[in-house]
This record gives sequence, C-alpha cells and structure tokens, in this order.
Amino acid sequence: MKKNNTKPLFARIAQELTDGIVAHTYPVGSVLPGELELCEIYNTSRHTVRAALNELQQRGLVSRKKNAGTRVESATPKNDFRSSLGSIEDLVQFGSTHVRVVQSARQLVAHGELAKTLGSIDGAPWLCISSLRMDSQTAEPVGFTDVYVDPQYEDIIETVKASPDVLISTLIERRYGRRVAEIRQVVRAVLIEQKVAAVLNVQPGVAGLEIVRQYFDAEETIFEASVTVHPANRIAVAMRLQRSVS
Repeated sequence: MKKNNTKPLFARIAQELTDGIVAHTYPVGSVLPGELELCEIYNTSRHTVRAALNELQQRGLVSRKKNAGTRVESATPKNDFRSSLGSIEDLVQFGSTHVRVVQSARQLVAHGELAKTLGSIDGAPWLCISSLRMDSQTAEPVGFTDVYVDPQYEDIIETVKASPDVLISTLIERRYGRRVAEIRQVVRAVLIEQKVAAVLNVQPGVAGLEIVRQYFDAEETIFEASVTVHPANRIAVAMRLQRSVS
C-alpha cells in the first residue's frame, strides 16, 4: 500500500479500492475481498475496513449485503446532487470567518432532552466545549455554541483554544483521523434565554435561531454535536437546491 500520511487510513484504503475498480482489477459484478481478508492486507482493524467500504458504497461503486459480501456495481463514481443545508466546505468557511472564543470546557452526561437533541444514548458521557463565535472583522458576537465531542478527545482542548478559526471537527480529523462523512442539521426559532443573552449582548427573550448539528463518521456513528444560538438579526441561513442527475 502506498504511503500517504495526509489522509486517514480508511480513506487511503477506499481510494486504493476505488482505483482497483476503475482499472477493472475488480470488474463490475465481482466481489471484493472480504472484511477479514482486507484487514490482513492492510494490517488494520475491521472498524477501519468497514469505514472504507462504506465510502465506496456512498460513491455508488459497490453494494453491500449481509452474507453476500461487497459487490462491485459500477466503475464510475456516481454524480448525483442532493438538496442540503450547506456543505461541509461551507462550514469550514464559516469557521474561518467567525472565530471561536472558548468560555469553558467540562465533562457531562447527557440525559433526557439534551440526549434527544444530540442524538445521543441517554446517559452517554460527552466533553462539552462552550464558546462565543465572533465576527472576525467587527469582533461582534454572532452566536453562542456548545460543542459536544467524544470524551476520549479531551486532550484536544488546548488545540481548540489555539486554533480559533478552525472547526473542532476539522481539528479532530487532523489529530485523530476521524473524518466527518455526514452532517445533519436542524434549524429552529427560539427565544434567547437570559444566560446566553448576557454573553451575546442582547435582551433576554429576543428572537433567535438555534442550529443543532450532528456529525457522523463513515460508519454513521455520531462523535460530535453542536448547539448554536444566534440573535435573529445576526444570522441568515442560505439554501441551494439542485436537481439530481440520474
């Protein structure tokens, strides 16, 4: 396997398998080596192999069925367009224009409504990093965010503080190789509570937007979630819809 330390291992495996499919080393209709065989080939875990195979499935190259293996369906990655509330790249841009000022970091256990909001198992532990999002040009607070991450990433806190213009999900990918494959987002109108209103310099009870994002890896496991409250006059949510190409 070629060395490329700029990508997580599962992404490198996915790329090599993709190259093999495109080159017809694995022709359409054939079955890829099994998970255990791939683990031996790449000297890695089943978790990593499954993440790589999921990447291929997302590209439309393979189908996966229990007890039937991974079947090659196409030698051309699909080029479909789906409606979304912004892309991961859009979020990266948001990170570079709205800098983060960390207010606190603490470990907690998600119960009840919080667990439901995060898409978490009730009673699951999280590391919560609270911060203000500031406009990098005006220095005006544009939002207050609680970011919840897997507590195994506790030692990333200092990196988060030292990199105010980089999304926490990006920092996790750089340091641990855990890549965001999907972000699910819900936006709703709220009245800003007193505690958050104080740090945003607005009156309690004014209109705001709450944006909840759940971050999933290639195995559809959630490892980060965020809840951000914006004053209504300091945020706009843009949407671009494109017709799917069949």
